[in-house]
Amino acid sequence: MAGHKGYGQFCPVAKAAEIVAERWTPLVLRELIAGSRRFNELRRGVPLMSPALLSQRLKELEHAGIVERRAGEGRNVEYHLTEAGRELRPVIEGLGFWGARWMPGRLAPGDYDAGLLMWDIRRNIDLAHLPANRRTVIEFNLAGAEPACRRWWLVIEAGETDLCLKDPGYEVDLVVAADLKAMVEVWMGRQSMDRAVRAGKVRFEGPRALASSFRSSLKLSTFARKAG
Repeated sequence: MAGHKGYGQFCPVAKAAEIVAERWTPLVLRELIAGSRRFNELRRGVPLMSPALLSQRLKELEHAGIVERRAGEGRNVEYHLTEAGRELRPVIEGLGFWGARWMPGRLAPGDYDAGLLMWDIRRNIDLAHLPANRRTVIEFNLAGAEPACRRWWLVIEAGETDLCLKDPGYEVDLVVAADLKAMVEVWMGRQSMDRAVRAGKVRFEGPRALASSFRSSLKLSTFARKAG
């Protein structure tokens, strides 16, 4: 884009890095690869990124031929990867696999992002293990998270899963009370759910059968599954 400062080299690594290695851009690409299409969906995956900067990065990716805008339902706009963007999947996933293997010890306290954890759980949950003929509401209480991000609700109904940060007003079927750090460690495949439960770091409050079904439905992070 005009005014964009590059590396001043003809090397393809340099030219690719001018776009793909820009701050926040790999995370935006991660969200697009994971299936986020609308602006607000993308924001949920990168909550610390300002809306203005996200908009700017999407424009840069569109200008580079990596993303294209499409009309969605109603007046909504959707963002889709082009062929060039889809070819970045192994690059972004490879970066994630490398980080999962070599960088877990570099996590700082502020890196345990409750919003990203819950958004990732929401889009990876396997509904085949949960009741299909009624609404199921699962409340998460994440100790150690910021007060405003401590309680979350998954509302599962008619094959769809909604994630709520405010009480949706439905009767709760199961409560998952967990230490945030422990839940992230489980999600990333660094410790088993059984171990976290035995240590008292994760508790399930509700019908035993539903707790068992939910545990079966809870996949690990994409990177944990493939790195493990």
